[in-house]
Amino acid sequence: MLRELKIRNFAIIDTLDIFFEQGLNVLTGETGAGKSIIVDALGVLLGSKIGSEFIKSGRKEASIEAFFENFGHPLLEQLSINCEEGIVLRRQLSLHGKGKSYVNNVYAGSQMLATIGKSLINIHGQNQHHDLLTRENHLYFVDTIGNLMENRHSFNQSFKEVSFYKKTLAEMKKKVEEKNRRVELLKYQISEIDSLKPKAGEKESLEEELNILQNLSKLRETSETIYQILYAGEGSCIDRLSLAIKNAQDLMKIDSNVKDYLDLLNSAYPLLKDAVSILQRLKEKYEVNTNYIDRVIERLDALKRLENKYKKKIEEIIEYQKLAERELSDLETMDEQIEVLQRETERRERECLNLATELSIKRSLVSQKIEEKVVSELKELGFVHSEFKISFNKKDYLDEDGFDDVEFLFSANPGEQLKPLIKIASGGELSRIMLALKCAEIGFSEEIKRDKDNTERKTLIFDEVDAGIGGVTAQNVAKKLKEISKNYQVICITHLPQIAAIADHHLLIKKTFSKEGAKITVEALKSKDREEELARMLSGVISDTSLKHAKELLNTL
Repeated sequence: MLRELKIRNFAIIDTLDIFFEQGLNVLTGETGAGKSIIVDALGVLLGSKIGSEFIKSGRKEASIEAFFENFGHPLLEQLSINCEEGIVLRRQLSLHGKGKSYVNNVYAGSQMLATIGKSLINIHGQNQHHDLLTRENHLYFVDTIGNLMENRHSFNQSFKEVSFYKKTLAEMKKKVEEKNRRVELLKYQISEIDSLKPKAGEKESLEEELNILQNLSKLRETSETIYQILYAGEGSCIDRLSLAIKNAQDLMKIDSNVKDYLDLLNSAYPLLKDAVSILQRLKEKYEVNTNYIDRVIERLDALKRLENKYKKKIEEIIEYQKLAERELSDLETMDEQIEVLQRETERRERECLNLATELSIKRSLVSQKIEEKVVSELKELGFVHSEFKISFNKKDYLDEDGFDDVEFLFSANPGEQLKPLIKIASGGELSRIMLALKCAEIGFSEEIKRDKDNTERKTLIFDEVDAGIGGVTAQNVAKKLKEISKNYQVICITHLPQIAAIADHHLLIKKTFSKEGAKITVEALKSKDREEELARMLSGVISDTSLKHAKELLNTL
């Protein structure tokens, strides 16, 4: 049960705290006082998508927080979120981001917040009246009221899977038409690439090698000069170093301090020998014959031609060959794949058909109960001789809604033929039909689990369900809301004094203006204040006569 709602910097609201009680709570006030903003704020808490324009002008953030006196929730237990002291849902909106959502101060994400919130609150807004005027929505009403949404979801998932398999199968069959041409092309490309057997980095390596080969003359001449200087020539470095070592050894016999110097010379000798060895190998490399150069040029040209043909680098061509081999393998086994996919598609189609048939049967059965329940509720709401029927037609095809084409038919008066609701219902009639459907939904729902003091009641919010009605009908609607509030916490925004008069908790919404701008306040009305508000609702002004009528209304209801 919703106990407290805190709204900060939302729309024109600066700071607003609203406290609710069990039973029937009504919110009244002048048109434009801000009643609908409160419902909008609750909608945001339940996941409604809104823009930054709902953040109060001059503020960077807005927040909506609701405290529910519920001491156990399966989803919260799964998430290991403690709710021993109740459930607090909070959503923060930001000018510069997506905002954040919390459950009992644990970050939960907006989708999780919405899932938990919708299990605690059900909002019936003014727009739902208009939903009745769209025939396509009638089937959704049947599934919602009849607790068939799980069946609908299962069928929807199956239908989507079948659609995906059919699309995949069609694409594969289309590929078969091009299969032979594609297979020949892939075989040729794979063979062409494989005959060359390119390697990653090979082109760059060959280009470097060719650069060396094309400068062999200079390389041989220079390397030979170095070889003569280091080793082979008269007075070479290695000879002079050997002579220096010999002389240093003679010095060592006389002066032991020469040791460090001799050690350095000795360490240089093997390094110099290593350098000579490396140089000898380089010299041999530079003795390559002309035929080898021609082979390198030929190989390099072949790789470049392959790159130009495929418009890819060698590394990309190697990867393309792998992909082509996989595609060729798939194509060569395509007939077998199509056969397997065909069988699986047919199996899923049968499964989908069974789910659609099962859903259709349940819809038909539950529709009869809905008709009876709605007619019964309408009688209590002033339609004593009304008729309500759910017209069922079978489509000759299957779509995402199943086989069923549904339309609500209605007759308000005896002797009148049943006609499509969308063509004949007035605004006041729509309001009552919507309330009757809502009562039917409540009747089909599982019995509310609650403890002895009713602290775990789900909250139902009705936003101006009384639109377009008055008189005796208004009294009937009031009685119906009161009846619902025995098993649910009901919060109702209303302009009807008949509804306000039977409330267990009456809240007055006011809008005042100052230099700082508009301000919305909420006041819990008692005794005299409540009489004055009812008087205003009855006649628009507070007078002795309207006050008298207000007292009579309170005493009567």
